[in-house]
Amino acid sequence: MRVLVVEDDRMIAVAVESALRDEGYTVDRVSDGAAAQAALANPGYVLVLLDLGLPKVDGIEVLRTLRRRGNTVPVLVMTARDTVDDRIRGLDIGADDYLVKPFATGELLARMRALL
Repeated sequence: MRVLVVEDDRMIAVAVESALRDEGYTVDRVSDGAAAQAALANPGYVLVLLDLGLPKVDGIEVLRTLRRRGNTVPVLVMTARDTVDDRIRGLDIGADDYLVKPFATGELLARMRALL
């Protein structure tokens, strides 16, 4: 199963990618919103892990554009934006789940399993 990780913090991105590969996922990783939009133009992802605070194009705009195009791939937001209003906004725009950083890898994997 192919997962797209959209994360600009290299340390987090590498850790998430490693954990997913250990679980048998195929992982593509990009570090900005423009690259995420380009990657998502191609079908094939079963899940997107999306940070919101991205360079070039904000994660909220990536998500909004994805849903506007009718793409229904599950999106799990993983972000430091932790207020209730942030979570509501992310879910209302089209996220399927919302995970606040820092998070435990086990919780991330469990949420992914629930979405898949």
